[in-house]
Amino acid sequence: MTNRDGVGDRGRRQSILPPTPAERHYMGPSSSSSAASLKGCCCCLFLLLIFLALLAVAIALVIVLVVRPKKPEFDLQRVGVEYLLVAPTDQGVATSFGGLAPPPAAYLSLNITLLFTAVNPNKVEIKYGAADLYVLYHGVPLGIAAVPGFEQPAHSTRLVETRVSVSRFNVLQSDAVQLVRDAAVDDRVELRVTGDVGAKIRFLDFTSPRVQVSVDCLILISPRKQSLTYKQCGVDGLNV
Repeated sequence: MTNRDGVGDRGRRQSILPPTPAERHYMGPSSSSSAASLKGCCCCLFLLLIFLALLAVAIALVIVLVVRPKKPEFDLQRVGVEYLLVAPTDQGVATSFGGLAPPPAAYLSLNITLLFTAVNPNKVEIKYGAADLYVLYHGVPLGIAAVPGFEQPAHSTRLVETRVSVSRFNVLQSDAVQLVRDAAVDDRVELRVTGDVGAKIRFLDFTSPRVQVSVDCLILISPRKQSLTYKQCGVDGLNV
């Protein structure tokens, strides 16, 4: 009894006592060591990300200082009028007094060719993305001039041609009245060509962020002569 109880007391005392240094050596790494190792890995990863970000900024600064990129130019050079016709509807044109009443609608048909000039003033290549330019009458979209994407070498000028075809576009109410007056009385139909063309500068394997080149031109077309009479892009106007 005494010997068995003594052995039990020694076992309980040994379980309460902390492990010796030799026992801790064989027990393996502690949880604090694991936490410190994980923290060290996170710090290394964070420093690596900062280094990569600083490296990217440094490369971008070097490219800017070496290339000194300039914004490309994309402008409407010429408009070729192949066909433009304004036809008022027959409904409501004749009145009981023999006069003319404002038409409730008018049909506009046109076929024009737009020739754009793309100028690359940079030392490196420019890549243009495909774009859609809108032809408007009093803010109403009539058609879309699709400009294909292309690549342009450094210090070069390129001509880009596109066509807009509209068949019997139905212009309603007040715009129809103005359109008939413009075509029949004033012999000038005012259209607006507007839109954005995206361009990127390419240097070695680096591509710059997208740059928007805005196009905003006013053109006047004579339905009688079937020709362009005036063009204004930006602040400079051109009488044809």
